[in-house]
Amino acid sequence: MRTYKSEGSFLVKLLRNATLILLLVIFISIVLHLRNRESDTVSALFAEASASDEYRGVFVRSEEPIRFSGRGTLSYNVSDGGRLGKGTLIAEVYPDDSQISINGEKAKLGKKLELLEKIQNPGTRESAQPASLSESIEEDYRSLICSRDLGDYSSMEKAMDDILVHMSTYQLITDETVDFSQQTADVKSQLAALEQNSIQPIEPVTAERSAYFVSYCDGYEEKFTKENIGFITINDIRSVTDDRLTDSNIVGKLVDGYTWYLLVIADNSRKIYSVGENVSLRFDSSADLYGAEIIDIRNEGDPSESILTLSCEQFNSDLVQHRVEDVELIKEQYRGLKVPREAIRFLDIPEKRYDSNDKEYEVTSRKKGVYTRKGEQVTFKQIDVIYEGSDYVLSKSHPNDSDFLTLYDDIVLEGVD
Repeated sequence: MRTYKSEGSFLVKLLRNATLILLLVIFISIVLHLRNRESDTVSALFAEASASDEYRGVFVRSEEPIRFSGRGTLSYNVSDGGRLGKGTLIAEVYPDDSQISINGEKAKLGKKLELLEKIQNPGTRESAQPASLSESIEEDYRSLICSRDLGDYSSMEKAMDDILVHMSTYQLITDETVDFSQQTADVKSQLAALEQNSIQPIEPVTAERSAYFVSYCDGYEEKFTKENIGFITINDIRSVTDDRLTDSNIVGKLVDGYTWYLLVIADNSRKIYSVGENVSLRFDSSADLYGAEIIDIRNEGDPSESILTLSCEQFNSDLVQHRVEDVELIKEQYRGLKVPREAIRFLDIPEKRYDSNDKEYEVTSRKKGVYTRKGEQVTFKQIDVIYEGSDYVLSKSHPNDSDFLTLYDDIVLEGVD
């Protein structure tokens, strides 16, 4: 009896293992089948592309260097790209850099004190409600994320301050034990101690007129000007470097107005650029896109080396950090449904036409398109090509026309003749 039970148990285990192996094989077969089917198609999604070329661009601005005696260390009151009014304090000169550290610490504490006083403002606490504060915190967070994605760091800083104020105010009105008065007193005490160690500047530097400020000079301020644009040669442009002067008496420079210019050397032998044409510019140092106009095209006898002069009126701190910079000059931008080239097919489609007597007749037209799959059904859909890339095209969207490719259609890549 013991031997019989042992053999029966062995057979049961064998059958069970065989069944498990069979199920595993079936499962793997199904997965591989599904993966193979998925790999044969790709979803039609929107994509963007641009017709552009990259160049080395040289900035031309109306600039005036600012200097001081050169004795001492500068403590700036204005950041690069900051707007100045006449008489605005640009910088202060101190005997050494110890006072600069003190000024930096005072600025941090001053901002902290301002936030603490704003949080504890009786008017803010009386009018604030938990529900509205929660909504404000969510809105501040969205603004923070948006500013981060756009690379707008000044707006990011403001959003962070707003979050801090709203969250602290929420804490105050929902928890009676929370009190910021001691923190406020500590900050005021630290500020008072720093004031005792502060010294007066030996020389102020102020703006003589309204302008924008940049904290360096590169030696091209008098050569690359609006008045000299027509006389700047190809060799002048190629010889420009992005070095900064190290003179001990340089404070920076004033930049007049919003308008600035960019010079690039481009091959215009095929007349791809024209005066009056509007283009877009994208620089390595900035996430923004700048609209510009080509105001002049000239060459020195060889159109394959033409000097393009572009004018732009968008201004920010990113655009004053360099004299020369790589730039992408964008003529046009496109947005459409992305279609792999390998999926494009041609099909002869009959069309009804009418002659001058309104008599109907049929003609056959060859249409460019792709095959799409929905379940087991395969359908030919036309594409309207608006841009051609190396291994893909963009098709214009026709959402209300079932004959054309639409968003989320499954494009068949292979297997259809």
